Amino acid sequence: MYVPRWQKAGRKVILLTSSDYSEMDRAAALLCVPVRMRKSRILVVGNPRGTGPACSAEQLKKRLGPEIVPIDAQRIIAAHKAVDPTAAEAEAMNYWIKQAQKIVEPSRADIINSARLYLAIKDIMIAERAQAVTSSHCMGAPAKGCLAFSKLNDLGLVGACEGDMDSTLTMLIFAYAFGVPGFISDPLFDTSKNAVIHAHCTSATRLDGPAGSRAPFLIRTQCDTNQGVSLEVRMRVAQPITCAKLVNLDTMLISTGTIAELTDFYDRGCRTQITTTVADARKMVRNWGAGVLDGDMMTLLHRVVFYGDRTESITDLATLMGLSVVEEA
Repeated sequence: MYVPRWQKAGRKVILLTSSDYSEMDRAAALLCVPVRMRKSRILVVGNPRGTGPACSAEQLKKRLGPEIVPIDAQRIIAAHKAVDPTAAEAEAMNYWIKQAQKIVEPSRADIINSARLYLAIKDIMIAERAQAVTSSHCMGAPAKGCLAFSKLNDLGLVGACEGDMDSTLTMLIFAYAFGVPGFISDPLFDTSKNAVIHAHCTSATRLDGPAGSRAPFLIRTQCDTNQGVSLEVRMRVAQPITCAKLVNLDTMLISTGTIAELTDFYDRGCRTQITTTVADARKMVRNWGAGVLDGDMMTLLHRVVFYGDRTESITDLATLMGLSVVEEA
């Protein structure tokens, strides 16, 4: 009866009012998140993007603990050149080409080049003891980052596009708390279906976590440029999802939904697309950002989709980490 009072007073304590002893496993995983965040290192290639506090190495270190490790794009290019071509070909064949339902546009050489980028980034992450990477150069040389980030997310690490620090931190928190990868999306609305359409060209294939099976996928080019290599991942219809984004290092925006169908807006969306039914799409349009989010178009737009309804656990985790939770719908 005292716990709600303690929480309002800022005490970092949660309460399990359940006869299900598996709840202790859930709580133990949440308790580990702040500790693991304080031990995390994030490679940032190029300039970080997102809300001001998230892009500040000093504020991030003080507030949540992760350390930003700046990486020059030239280091990525040099590491890419150093990768054994035979190893890159084996990676491309075994993890991508042989497993794909179909290869639509990219050449075999393009896929090998993207696999080579993954091996280069992995080597740098090992050398720097990093758990996450984000890049504002992910659309440039030596290859687009879509395939590399997909594999990192499959492994339980974090690969986030466009230098998006807020989404990177969101993905890292969910990976530690729930063991699932995030799908950064550019959402749009279809109020006639009471739905949000999530679309992007970078998606994990092990959406249930590293131990889960891979979702079916097609190998495609990156949609905006029709170049490079990305994935069209066929996510699970009827799967409940959580859409979230940590902003300003202190507020978790959150909503839930269910995947209703796999969409195909080729002229205005990216390769992986899902339509998710939500509680109230019109309210969500009006409340987008919930009055706490500001920044450039990418910052305002990006959200991260995860398999599973994580509302209760995120509320508990926010208490443990001193965050606010704001529902967008």
